[in-house]
Amino acid sequence: MSATVTDSTDIGHEVVDPDRVAIRLTGASVSLGGRTIWSAVDVAVDHGEFVAVLGPNGVGKSTLIKVLLGLLPLAAGTAEVLGDSPGGARRQIGYLPQRRSFDRSLRVRGIDVVRLGLDGDRWGIPLPGRRSGRGRAATARVDEVIDLVEATGYAGRPIGQLSGGEQQRLLIAQALARRPRMLLLDEPLDSLDLPNQAAVAALIARICRDEGVTVLLVAHDVNPILGYLDRVIYLGRGGAAIGTPGDVITSETLSRLYDTPIEVLATSDGRLVVVGQPEAPAHHTDRHAHS
Repeated sequence: MSATVTDSTDIGHEVVDPDRVAIRLTGASVSLGGRTIWSAVDVAVDHGEFVAVLGPNGVGKSTLIKVLLGLLPLAAGTAEVLGDSPGGARRQIGYLPQRRSFDRSLRVRGIDVVRLGLDGDRWGIPLPGRRSGRGRAATARVDEVIDLVEATGYAGRPIGQLSGGEQQRLLIAQALARRPRMLLLDEPLDSLDLPNQAAVAALIARICRDEGVTVLLVAHDVNPILGYLDRVIYLGRGGAAIGTPGDVITSETLSRLYDTPIEVLATSDGRLVVVGQPEAPAHHTDRHAHS
């Protein structure tokens, strides 16, 4: 797919200050199993921005995250993350993959799950006992990020016994443990009910603003985060568009991306509903409901 970059003033052209860029893809293409997922993508995200990646299932939203982490190579073009190659920047990135529910019988405490984000790659969950200076500093950092996500009241409980929203807050704290400059979040709201979606969206926006962290969030439904976003990257069959939500999530732009008539409607409470094919992520649907 060929990508078109848009901004808030001129669809197709974007002026970017190179000193402010946290993510840059230039002529980027990815292929999996001999199939091109997307191609000729040009995207630039500034430091400290809160950006959503939108598009229907199978369009390559999670693939984009994996490219930025250095987990998937580009078939063509270049990628730069925090002034480095994607793999070289990995330790400066907090990553939250698509969520899977914890078994209710799991006895690992929430605080231990957060600690794994700090040093779990070296020695797993720390054993009780004497603490070194490094251990005390790690404990202080874990307490700090748990407080940051407002999870202090339940972090000592087994993770499997917490609600979905509580678990997600602790997983975000885990991603923040190493003081990353960037958060890559793959559908962090997808399995939550609407009140928890709103609460977690507000939390992520506050972290982006107060901590100066660049946030790239893959979303199926844009509405819970609509009021917090700086820009969106919208992937479709006809390319990609980047710009403010008001400029990208329009009937004209989405019809061009999907090469089919699509209508974007605004409800009285400010939510967006996209009418047309394929399935569009601006309208909330419960993809986990059973028939």
